[in-house]
Amino acid sequence: MVVAIKSHRQILADWPTDERSARAVQDELRARVVLDEPGPPPGTGFVTGVDVAYDDERDLVVAAAVVLDAATLDVVEESTAVGRISFPYVPGLLAFREIPTVVAALDALHRGPGLVVCDGYGLAHPRRFGLASHLGVLTGLPTIGVAKNPFTFTHEEPDAPRGSTAPLLDGDEEVGRALRTRDGVKPVYVSVGHRTNLDTACAHTLSLTPNYRQPETTRRADALCRRALAEAQEDAPRA
Repeated sequence: MVVAIKSHRQILADWPTDERSARAVQDELRARVVLDEPGPPPGTGFVTGVDVAYDDERDLVVAAAVVLDAATLDVVEESTAVGRISFPYVPGLLAFREIPTVVAALDALHRGPGLVVCDGYGLAHPRRFGLASHLGVLTGLPTIGVAKNPFTFTHEEPDAPRGSTAPLLDGDEEVGRALRTRDGVKPVYVSVGHRTNLDTACAHTLSLTPNYRQPETTRRADALCRRALAEAQEDAPRA
């Protein structure tokens, strides 16, 4: 499948600045989510984690992208981007605060990122269009969401062993899965973003969690964006 990846500049050209226009954009783009592809096989190619950190007082947002070799989990490339906060905080519209800077970080990579893992939601979102889905549709990349908490949805507790799952439900609809990545440890919450399916998303998450609850992609991107934010804060006055 050939995809046209929008650049940071193209995405910002008509970026919404208020809640009403943002919801209209969600409604338009949600229909473009691709759900009939399996996605790249776990343990092959590259897999990239993205994350952001904020300083609201200085009007700063920093994004990090960390590319791992999917087989070894070694870091092969990383990049950061610093931007201004482009959208107010509104529950359910977090992607509008994060995506412009995340895309700038992805643009700075010298290689294709492969599967992108977001610290957040894809279809497991009240409007079925969380950060992972939004980022996937805009960039054309396969994406998944792996979140720390289940947002507004319900689930039974998975069995204790690593790899156990339970459906993440909105009524009778499965929007993701609670996945146990460590024996007896609180699960993470996996959902499809774009151009993959839920089985593949869960398999990738297990491949990325050999030692910790959170995927290595998220852990490394989180650490990198925090370091980059600290550096940016040294040069930026308080707003």
